[in-house]
Amino acid sequence: MEESRFAELVAEAWNALPEFFREKLENVELVVEDWPDPETMRRAGVRHRSQLLGFYHGVPLPERTHNYVLVLPDRISIYRRPILMRCRNWREVSEMVYRVLRHEVGHYFGLSDDRLRELGAY
Repeated sequence: MEESRFAELVAEAWNALPEFFREKLENVELVVEDWPDPETMRRAGVRHRSQLLGFYHGVPLPERTHNYVLVLPDRISIYRRPILMRCRNWREVSEMVYRVLRHEVGHYFGLSDDRLRELGAY
């Protein structure tokens, strides 16, 4: 799948998020990358770059204080190549992108991986 088409799927997934949540997302940049970098892999606790589909880089909303000013945007990275490796067709890619994005948005709102598992976001 071409990079531009994948980026379109990510934009569609973003727009498909409930408006209530999109309105609450502040100072967040959504980026598409081919692979995670070594530091992100280390922080995520994965050994192979194909294991990580997305990552939230930033300060979760509940942890922000009055000192959270003049900071660079948080970032949600969606990793194209690992997602493509797991999917057989365009529909599966689209569904996976939406699932990964919802998961990372959950981290923005302060949800842990354990809580996301309980909610079925894995």
